[in-house]
Amino acid sequence: MAAVVLFGLIFGSFLNVVIYRLPQGLSLVRPGSHCTVCNKSIPFYYNIPILGYAVLRGKCVKCGVSFSWRYPLVEGLTALCLAGLYLVFGMTAQFVLYGILILFLIPIAFVDLDTGLILNKLTFPGFILGAALGLGLQVETWLSMLLGAVSGGAVIWLFSVLGKLIFRKESIGMGDLKLLVMIGVYVGFPDVLLCLFFGMAAGSVIILGGMILRKIKLGDTIPFGPFVAIGTLIFLLRGKLILDWYLSHFLH
Repeated sequence: MAAVVLFGLIFGSFLNVVIYRLPQGLSLVRPGSHCTVCNKSIPFYYNIPILGYAVLRGKCVKCGVSFSWRYPLVEGLTALCLAGLYLVFGMTAQFVLYGILILFLIPIAFVDLDTGLILNKLTFPGFILGAALGLGLQVETWLSMLLGAVSGGAVIWLFSVLGKLIFRKESIGMGDLKLLVMIGVYVGFPDVLLCLFFGMAAGSVIILGGMILRKIKLGDTIPFGPFVAIGTLIFLLRGKLILDWYLSHFLH
């Protein structure tokens, strides 16, 4: 478990780089970690996930500008997600496959929050890697993966068409379609539809809460990618248990 958490923290630190640089078309390798205001390099001993942020008190040692709280959040979130998957699946092929999926979903969700875009630079490599690993590790059959990708994309396309007819404007983008296609390759059919269902349920709760608190207004444009990512995580960690509970209590 300790190794999984450490691995998650290290990858979470790299995902912060992806989230910040990829939408801007910047290199993920050069330059190294630095303050984006004064451009001073951050020494490796201050670049330790979460601990470095705490030691620096979230500020640059040279110019004093505050670093975003998102840096330790992403690092901790990545570690927690991988630890949760490890507790559910153990050190298995499923853990490896779903862990890779999470490592794509986290930057996809945060980039979508920042820009309203789901980047092909994330979904395309995620799709290819998921297909290769799913078949190589024999977690999913090729038919399940194909049906997962097609059904996930088809449902989003249908929602997009219906949304355009009802609201007379684009309500769901093609980036969301590509995201569901990517997820479908990892989880197969019909699980991709459950990921979407849990995502829509989570989105409904969050949006309703935001409207009650007057943080969200009717008609606001709200990124859908983060909700899909949350729904997928819920399904991977507790989806089967939730489904079994529902079936045992309501479909007797």
